[in-house]
Amino acid sequence: MDKRTAALLAAFGASLIYGINHTVAKGVMPTYIKPFGFILLRVVGAALLFWLASIWAPRQKIERSDWPRVVACTVFGMAINMLMFFKGLQLSTPINSSVMITISPILVFILSAFFIKEKITILRTIGIFLGFSGALGLILFGSEIRQDAPNIPLGNALFIINAASYAVYLILVKPLTAKYHSITLMKWFFLLGVIINFPLTISEFSEVTWSSLPYEVIWKMIFVVVATTFLTYLLNIFALRHLRASTIAAFIYLQPLLAISFAMLMGADTLNTVKIISAILVFLGVYLVTKPPKKVIS
Repeated sequence: MDKRTAALLAAFGASLIYGINHTVAKGVMPTYIKPFGFILLRVVGAALLFWLASIWAPRQKIERSDWPRVVACTVFGMAINMLMFFKGLQLSTPINSSVMITISPILVFILSAFFIKEKITILRTIGIFLGFSGALGLILFGSEIRQDAPNIPLGNALFIINAASYAVYLILVKPLTAKYHSITLMKWFFLLGVIINFPLTISEFSEVTWSSLPYEVIWKMIFVVVATTFLTYLLNIFALRHLRASTIAAFIYLQPLLAISFAMLMGADTLNTVKIISAILVFLGVYLVTKPPKKVIS
C-alpha cells in the first residue's frame, strides 16, 4: 500500500471515529455519566496517553513567551469546546450535533477575515449566510419531543458555541504547530485541560458509580478516550504528512454523513425535513466558504 492510500484511509478512519462518537457518547449520557464528568474522564485519559506517547517524541521545551498562547489554546480547545459539545449532545441529538459542528470552517474564515484580513468575496458571503441559515433552522425549528433530548434548541445553540470555540483554537494553535512537535503540544494542552476543567467537572465525575457500570458502557467510555480523543489526532497527523490540507478539509463533509448513517443504523436518531434542509444549507455554505477563489489570469 502506498503512503497516499494509507493517508486517505487514515483520514477516513478519523472521520469514521468522529461520526460514531456522536451516537456512542450520547448513549452513556446522562444515565451513567453526566457531560461535564465525561469531559474530566476524557482529558485525564488523553493526558495520560499523550504523556506516554511523548516518551518516543522529540524532547522540547515550551518557550516562556508562548505559554499565554498555550493556555489560551487549552481554554478554547480542551475546555469550552468540549464542555459545550458534550452538554449540547446531552440536550440534543446525534444528527443535530454532526450537522452543527461542520459550521466550524465558516467560523474559522470569519475569524481569519477579522484578525488577519483574509479577503471576503461575494461567494463566501453567500456561503456564510447559507451556513448560518441552516444552523439557525435547526435551533429554531428542530425541536422534537424526545425523552433523551430534553432541550434540543438549547443543545443546538451550545453546538454553535462549541464550533466557535474550536474555530478560535484553530486560529491560535497554528503558529505553535510551526515551532513544536504535535505530541509536545498535545501533552501540555491536555495536562492544562485537566487543571482548568477540574473545578467545573469534578462534582459530576464524583457522582459516577464506577463499580456498577455495565461492560458496554465501560467500552463506550474507553472508545471516547482512546479512539475519539487520542487515536483520531494521530490519524489526522499521519494524513497531513502525505496529503494537502485541502484534501483533509474535504473529509469534513464525510463526517456528518457517517454520523447520520450510524445514528440511524443504531436507532439513536431519525431524519426529518427540517434536518435534511438544514444539513443541505450548512454543507452548501461550508463548500462556498472553503472553495478556493479563482485565480485571475493576466
